Amino acid sequence: MRLGVISDIHGNRVALDAVLDDLPTVDGLVCAGDVVGYNPWPADCVAAVRDRGIPTVMGNHDRAVARDTGFRFNAMAAAGVEYARRRLDADALSWLSDLPDERRVVDGRVKLVHGHPDDPDRYTYPEEFAASMLDDEDLLVTGHTHVQGHRVFDEGVVMNPGSVGQPRDGDPRAGYAVVELGDGAGGDAVTVDERRVEYDVDAVVEAVADAGLPTRIGTRLREGQ
Repeated sequence: MRLGVISDIHGNRVALDAVLDDLPTVDGLVCAGDVVGYNPWPADCVAAVRDRGIPTVMGNHDRAVARDTGFRFNAMAAAGVEYARRRLDADALSWLSDLPDERRVVDGRVKLVHGHPDDPDRYTYPEEFAASMLDDEDLLVTGHTHVQGHRVFDEGVVMNPGSVGQPRDGDPRAGYAVVELGDGAGGDAVTVDERRVEYDVDAVVEAVADAGLPTRIGTRLREGQ
């Protein structure tokens, strides 16, 4: 089975469109959260994920927008949350609010979380991935850090597909992954293809400014930070 894996779209419709256009033929898509926040197309991104029926978990920005909860947000993040809350209708807010903290797909072989299996808001970078994070799944998908990477263990694979809408690993291209789930179980049954695709960053920078959002939300995209 071939699975497309995305995370941390953060309201960046231009990047999401580029990823969906670049995506090879897959049997399904999954998302590790933070559909909204920062960038100026929260409604479009919610609709794109929702209309495709993509299994998704709740990110901290999704929760802040839908449930008016706090997080360790800086001014840029807080501005994106407030912007998304104003732009989303009741149905979109309800969809966000109903997202679970974790979910299993592919007959339980794949588990999705946003941060860490023990804490959805915990930043867990690829160098911190450990076999102890796995339960009985072959693949654990995380997000939250916006840093692409994966590690293979006998028990299974832990991965972060990278951020679609706001990469923070020094590569400004939108990040995602394609995973092959083969026969058997554990790490030997999973192959991860980490992928990057260019998109029109300048168009996003201009849209951020036009929306009245903090300029740095857009300009940092040029640096992949």
